[in-house]
Amino acid sequence: MSTRLSIQPTENTSPTDLVSKLQSILPGVLLAAIISGAAYALRGSPLLAIFSPMILAVIIGIIFANVIEMPSRAAVGIAFCQRPILRAAIVLLGFQLTFTQIEAIGLTGLIIVAVSLLATFTATLGIARLLGVNSKLAELIAAGTSICGASAIVATNSVTNASDEDVAYAVAAITLFGTIAMFVYPLLMPVFGLSATEYGLWAGSAIHEVAQVIGAGFQNGAEAGEVSTVAKLSRVAMLAPLVLGLGYIARMRQAKTVAARAPVPWFVFGFMAVVAFNSLVTLPETFTSRISWLTTFMLTIGLAAMGLRTNVGEILSKGFRPLLLAFTASIFIAATSLVLIKVF
Repeated sequence: MSTRLSIQPTENTSPTDLVSKLQSILPGVLLAAIISGAAYALRGSPLLAIFSPMILAVIIGIIFANVIEMPSRAAVGIAFCQRPILRAAIVLLGFQLTFTQIEAIGLTGLIIVAVSLLATFTATLGIARLLGVNSKLAELIAAGTSICGASAIVATNSVTNASDEDVAYAVAAITLFGTIAMFVYPLLMPVFGLSATEYGLWAGSAIHEVAQVIGAGFQNGAEAGEVSTVAKLSRVAMLAPLVLGLGYIARMRQAKTVAARAPVPWFVFGFMAVVAFNSLVTLPETFTSRISWLTTFMLTIGLAAMGLRTNVGEILSKGFRPLLLAFTASIFIAATSLVLIKVF
């Protein structure tokens, strides 16, 4: 379903050709941007404030595509939103992370985060085989659960190449259980006898979306909130090696069957370079806050585009098993990280 589009000028590209290409992507980009704006507006409602604009944009896009139908002339621009814009947004995520932040939770905290992530990703793929969930959808659910929700799903799909329906299903499932976790985790802090630091580490290493982690963390105090945020950002940093690893596996699989290899996710190197730059250079807070907003908006546009190319019938045909997989994975990462915190 993907459409490749390059707007980079070449030796044979005339200004007229470039203008023509820009005109071809404009309708789709505008449609995705309008839906993103609607998502931000809806998020202002008290009932929907707990959801990120990315999630709301997917839902609006799906409703639009399946009720009103997407105009055919928007197809090229929608494809552009799903590839270059989304990948640029993943690169910009690097401005939200520094090596100093990662060091703040200490070596033990990093080990707990890393082991929980790897164990959850591996276990999710194993459980998927038992449940009969297809491997591409399983990888998306595994990445969304173990790393950072919708952002990880988008990045992972660059090498997984799953259908838009798989992406939408994974985002919906991860959002559902991450939202539940945001409300349930604060209630469990006294039940498990966790200190503020332990609770923050647990929330940061187990809850899916960054916004959900912040909501659950600060619910139990500033210390817990700060630790949970740093732990979560440490998980985000592990997005790069995961996607590179999956890309390598995908290329090896394709090399055995076809001459062409799966593309290298070069944008991940961009993400790593931005993290390094952000760690070495102190940037003004006004700049980083604006970049953070821009990053979220670009991710929202990309996910709106995915919603616009999603067929509800295809999602429903996948049945209950992928949802059960997402639930099991959420329980697994919660239990694994909690046990590690208690042991260490």
